[in-house]
Amino acid sequence: MPSRSTDALFQLIKSLEKSEKRNLKLFVNRNSGSENLKSILLFDALDKMVEYDEVLLLKKVPSVSKQQLSNTKALLYRQILSSLRVLKDDRNVDMQLHEMMDNARLLYNKGLYHQTLKVLERLKEVARTNHQYTYLQQGLFFEKKIEALYITRGLTSRADELIAEANEVSQTIDNINDLSNLNLKLYSWYIQNGHARNQNDMKTVQALMDHELVKNTGESFYEKVYLYQCYVWYAYIKLDFLMYYRYCQKWVDIFEQYPKMIDTETAMYVKGMHNLMSAHFNLLNHEKLASCIRKFKRFAQTELVQDNDNNRIVTYVYLYTAVINLHFLEGAFHKGIKMVPFLEEMLVKYGRYLDRHRVMVFYYKIACLYFGSGDNSKAIDYLNRIINQKDDLRTDLQCYSRLLHLIAHYELGNYNLLEYLIKSVYRYMAKMENLSKVEEEMFSFLRRAFKFNEKTIKAEFEKLLNKLKKYQHNRLEARAFAYLDVISWLESKISGIHVEDVIRKKYLRERMQKV
Repeated sequence: MPSRSTDALFQLIKSLEKSEKRNLKLFVNRNSGSENLKSILLFDALDKMVEYDEVLLLKKVPSVSKQQLSNTKALLYRQILSSLRVLKDDRNVDMQLHEMMDNARLLYNKGLYHQTLKVLERLKEVARTNHQYTYLQQGLFFEKKIEALYITRGLTSRADELIAEANEVSQTIDNINDLSNLNLKLYSWYIQNGHARNQNDMKTVQALMDHELVKNTGESFYEKVYLYQCYVWYAYIKLDFLMYYRYCQKWVDIFEQYPKMIDTETAMYVKGMHNLMSAHFNLLNHEKLASCIRKFKRFAQTELVQDNDNNRIVTYVYLYTAVINLHFLEGAFHKGIKMVPFLEEMLVKYGRYLDRHRVMVFYYKIACLYFGSGDNSKAIDYLNRIINQKDDLRTDLQCYSRLLHLIAHYELGNYNLLEYLIKSVYRYMAKMENLSKVEEEMFSFLRRAFKFNEKTIKAEFEKLLNKLKKYQHNRLEARAFAYLDVISWLESKISGIHVEDVIRKKYLRERMQKV
C-alpha cells in the first residue's frame, strides 16, 4: 500500500504558488552542484503527486537512492525556505525587524559601533510603533552591551535612561506573557470541555480569572487584547452571551484603534471578527450579524488576505461559518444546503491546514442545516462523521451530536435502532458528566415515545415544551438551547410544520416588530 502519511516537505510544496515555484528553480540553479540538481528533480516529482507515496517517488527519481532520500528532502526543504525568504513580504514587521537586527550584528562585527546604534535606534522605533516588545527588548539589550563595552555617548545619563527603558519593557513583556498564558488556559479548557456543565465547572473557570493582573493590566496593545480575549473565553464558557459580545467588540475595536496591527496580527483580528459574529448569532441579532458579514466579506477581498495562504484559509472558514449561522437565524436551511458541496470541496482542498476541532464544527453545522430542512438521513450522515471520530475534543459537541442523532432517527421512525441508541448515548453523556436537566427531560421523553399514538403524541410534545421553556433562562441549561433548537423542533411537531418554517416565521415576525 502507498504511504499516505503526512510529509512535511510534500505539504510545503503543495502550499506554494506558481511564482514561488518559479523563484525556487531560479534560486537553486544559481548553484549548479549535482546535489542541487537532484533536489530539483525531487521537487518536480513531488509537485506532480496528488498524495505522498515514497515508493512511487523513488521510481520517479532514480538518481536519488533510498539512502539519499532523507538528506535530499532535507536539502530541498531548506532551499524552499531560503527562496521564500528572498520573496519576503515587506508588510511583515517580524521580517523587517529580524533583518534590522541582522544588519546591526554585521555592523557591530565590523567595529562600526555608531552605525550599529543608529540601526538599533531605527529598530526600536519600528518595534515601538508595532508593539513588538520582544524585539524592543533585544534592541535595548544590544545597546546596553555596546554602551558597557565602548564609550559612545554621555554614559551617565544614558545608562539611567537605558535601565529605566529596559525595566519598563521587561514589565510589559511579563504582563503580556501572563495574560497570554491565562488566555491559552481558558481557550484550552473550552476546546476540551465546551461550555460550563455545572457549578464545579463555573468555579474552575472563575478560579482561573481570579488573577491580580486581570484587574491591574497595563495599557499596551497586547496587554489589552489578551485581557479582552480572556474575558471572551470566560464569558463564552459561562454562556454569558452579553458579556461575550461586549468583549468581542472590544477585541475588534482595539484593532481599529491601532489599524497597523491588523497587518501585524491578521489572524488575531480575524479570530476577533469571528467571535464578534458568533456573539451576534448567540444574541439572535440578525441585522448586526448580516452587517458584520458584509464588512468581513470586504476584508476577505483585500490583498492582506488574498496574498497570504494562512490569512485566506482562516478568513474564509470563519466567513462561511457566519453565513451558515445567518441561515439558521433566518430559517433559510434549504438556502444553506446549497453551500454544502462548496464546503465539502473546501474541507478536502484545505483539509491539511484545518484543525480537527474546526472540521468537527463544520460537520455539526452542516448536519443542523439538513435537520432543519427535514432531510434527517443526510443529517445522520454528517453526525456519524463526528461520532465515529472518537475524539477527545469538545466533549459537549460530541454529546449534542449524539442527541441530535437520536432525534433524527426518531423522525425517521427507526424505533428498533433508537431503543438501543438511547441507552448507549445516555451512558456516554453520563460518563462525560454532560447531562443537564434539559437532556434528562429529552431522554425521558424519547424512552416513552414508542408508547405514544397519534392521539396522545401531541399532548406529550406540549408537556415537554412547557417543561423545557422553564429552563430557557437558566444559564447552566442554556447550552442545550445554544447547540440544539429543541424548542423550535417541538413547536414544529405540535403545529405540524417543518422546523425551517417555524424558525422562518419567528424571524419574519421579529422583523415586522422592528419596522
